[in-house]
Amino acid sequence: MNKRQLQSEQTKRRIAELTRPLFVQKGFAGTSIEDIVAATGSSKGNIYYHFENKEGLFLYLFDEWDREWEEQWEIQERQYGSTADKMYGFVHHLIENELNHPLIQAADEFFGQEWVRSDIQERILQMIEKRVRFNQGLLQQGMDQGEFKPDDAGLLGIIFESLLIGLSEMSRKCSLEDTIRLYSKSISVFLHGIMVKTQ
Repeated sequence: MNKRQLQSEQTKRRIAELTRPLFVQKGFAGTSIEDIVAATGSSKGNIYYHFENKEGLFLYLFDEWDREWEEQWEIQERQYGSTADKMYGFVHHLIENELNHPLIQAADEFFGQEWVRSDIQERILQMIEKRVRFNQGLLQQGMDQGEFKPDDAGLLGIIFESLLIGLSEMSRKCSLEDTIRLYSKSISVFLHGIMVKTQ
């Protein structure tokens, strides 16, 4: 990365960091480009140069959130011996670091919209596919280690992601304790169907 690219990336990061509290406080729709200009001291042209639009800025913040989540999970994953334990740990990590994230309400609002723009639809689809691939890798690992019955990891990864999306919706108004119980029970039911039965 040359000096100009480095400066551009630093500017991008600064704008994003100064905008994050706006999305947390006002939500996605409630945050205007004018709000972003006022909070960052950047011109509209500078914001559009770095992000194209408000949606691009929000997706940049979401990518940063996702990167941080992955880094934290890589550290946490090492403490689990079996794949089944990893799956329980994964949902606890999900609850602690995603469902309680400051941007969660703005993210729900953003991803809940009916996007007409094909670039946004494509970006959302890429995010879902990435999560499904993560699930598939975890499930395939369990099969390779003989913990889970041989099956179609691709299909199971989609089913597991659908389960997580449904749990996220159903737990919106639950307490943290009830959310943990709901997710843990759901993982137990899911694992019951795929685990190799031991005598």
